[in-house]
Amino acid sequence: MIRVLLADDQLLVRAGFRALLDAQPDIEVAGEAADGAQAVRLARELRPHVVLMDIRMPLLDGLAATRAISADQDLADVRVVMLTTFELDEYVFEAIRAGASGFLVKDTEPEELLRAVRAVVEGNALLSPGVTRRLIAEFAARSRRPAPAEGLERLTDREREVMALVGTGLSNEEIARRLVVSPLTAKTHVSRTMVKLGARDRAQLVVLAYESGLVLPGWLG
Repeated sequence: MIRVLLADDQLLVRAGFRALLDAQPDIEVAGEAADGAQAVRLARELRPHVVLMDIRMPLLDGLAATRAISADQDLADVRVVMLTTFELDEYVFEAIRAGASGFLVKDTEPEELLRAVRAVVEGNALLSPGVTRRLIAEFAARSRRPAPAEGLERLTDREREVMALVGTGLSNEEIARRLVVSPLTAKTHVSRTMVKLGARDRAQLVVLAYESGLVLPGWLG
């Protein structure tokens, strides 16, 4: 059973999400938080698999709450999905860097929300290629010279190559076609790279790919 914590200051929004999630045989709502501080406290108390976190909340905003959850070693298995009103919310990129596994717009289709919850539990990041490219472009606009990522020297040449392809927004299947290997082999390379670099999920691997200089703005086309 996938346990979900809802964190949103709007009661009606939480009620809508609860009704949808609780109707699924494999998902249950473990708790609700009306502000970021309560979200962090309940995450530590309830240990949910997924936190659906609104970005703008009182007392402690979703970004700060996500950072607190991601920094807590006892909550290493908790995945945060940010909820935003607009897809290009100004805080989305900071949320990914803070440790969020992805983000969803609040008016997303119910099926997409359910797919998202199940996807992050399986270790996948909620970043489509288009979103990935926008995130990298945003980072390029805000950053100066790339700094080497810690642990990058532990990667094999193939793992560096795969990491760069992840950073440009390619899926495992697309990476497999590019390298002429099986999707399972591509997934294995991605997983090993994440382990070596200590990346929580694919979203953070994308950020590390750019920060290390493996991906450059000009590659975005």
